[in-house]
This record gives sequence, C-alpha cells and structure tokens, in this order.
Amino acid sequence: MQTENKKRFQVLIVTMNQTDFSLLEKMNIQSNALIGNQSTTRDMSTSDIVYKGNEVIMYTWNERGVGLNRNNLIMRADAEIVLFADDDVIYDEGYADTILKAFDEHPEADAITFDVVPIPDTINPCLNKKWHRIRWYNCLKYGAPRLAIRTKVLREKNIYYSLLFGGGAKYSSGEDSLFIAELIKRGVKIYGCPQKIGHVTFETSSWYEGYTEKYFKDKGLFFWFLSPRFSKLLCMQYCIRRKSLFQEACSVNVAYNLMLKGIKEYKKGCY
Repeated sequence: MQTENKKRFQVLIVTMNQTDFSLLEKMNIQSNALIGNQSTTRDMSTSDIVYKGNEVIMYTWNERGVGLNRNNLIMRADAEIVLFADDDVIYDEGYADTILKAFDEHPEADAITFDVVPIPDTINPCLNKKWHRIRWYNCLKYGAPRLAIRTKVLREKNIYYSLLFGGGAKYSSGEDSLFIAELIKRGVKIYGCPQKIGHVTFETSSWYEGYTEKYFKDKGLFFWFLSPRFSKLLCMQYCIRRKSLFQEACSVNVAYNLMLKGIKEYKKGCY
C-alpha cells in the first residue's frame, strides 16, 4: 500500500477474547486497523502495535454486543474510508488499494460493498455481478464485513448500529441489515462492486441456538424494525422462502405466528 494512502484507510475489526495481535496474521491485515476486543475476563485497556508498517490499535472492553463493539470503533475511526470487518475474514493481497481505487474512481459513492467469497464453497455466495446501486429492496443480502464507507458520511448522518440486535444483544441477528437499510433510508448512496477483497469462513454463531421460539420472535421483530408497514409481508415471505431450513422444527404457520407474536409482545412492552 502506498505511503500516502495509509492514513486514508482503516479496517474496523470486531472480535472477542483476544490476548495478543495474532489475528492480524490470520486475517492478512495490510493496512491501518482498529480492533474492538470484547472480553469477559479482562479490564478495559488500550494497546497498539506497528504491524508490517501499519498502525494498529486494540481496544479491550468488558462488555457484550456486536453492534456496541462496531459503534465504539466508528467513534474512534479517524481515516477517510473505513472497512467493517469480522475476525473470520481473510483478506486478499492488495485489498486496501482495491478499495481506495474504487472510491477514487466513483466519487458518487458514499459506501461500497465488495465481494467476500465464503469458505466452504458449498455455500451460495452473494456476489456483485456488476457495478450497481444498492437499494432498500435488495440490501438485506449484504453483510457488514464487505462494506466500506466514507467516514464523513457516518459523522454527518450520525448513523450507528442498533444495540437491540446482533450477537450479545437482547435480540438475535439482524444488526448489519438494519444498519445498511438505515444508511439507505437516510440518503447514503451505496454501490456494489464486483471486486473480490477476501474470503470468509462460515461457522455456526456462538449466539445461535437453533429454530427456537425466540429465534422466530426475534426475526419477526427484526422485520418490524426494518419496516413497520410491510413487516407482516416480510415475515410471510421469509417463512415461505426459508421453510426448508426450519421445517423439522415447526410448520410455516407456527413460524409465522411466532414472528407476529414477537412484534405484538414488543409493542406491549413485555418482550
């Protein structure tokens, strides 16, 4: 990475229970980075290292919640462009230059999603086939660990992650989709770029407990936060499209009613 570009770019990595900087080699980090390290056994601390000529700072917090972790890093980011990252991503050589080049060639873009290929390759990847605008209706398939954004946009729009959803929060996954949807609702121009920047290893989340009653209630509530007006329709399409995944646990009708139950109980203040 060229010297003049180093301070333009940072990777914001969320992780847990790290005791050293070994994940930098594992992830093939080749740029400046901030690490949000949530730990249940360590007190709050800050440590830094120069890794292969790049400035890396690790913040350790005794707290829980993926959204909270990302927000803490957003508040501390000082580069022109930041890339959201999880600790299971392995980046390609030259990823930072690829990202900066895309932003330089497309000044109209406030944020860009890049391709991150899943491992194992049996998982169907969601890849960008061409340069295109991402809208509200097609944004749910894009996760955070492929999203780069101009930091000034986050500051100007004052947009942060929901603290209600995601690993370690009260309600299960959905924080990435809510964040991206909120960006779009607030006028942030997001584009998809058909450039690969790395791989991601898909493992079962430590927060996932199967297709339980809570899973469906949380999913329904997620759709309500996404769009109160269309939440019932979103719940129904989810049940129909994903029924093969949960059919051993319950029927479509049971799943749908549990999703509506989550919304109803939340409105009453009892969920």
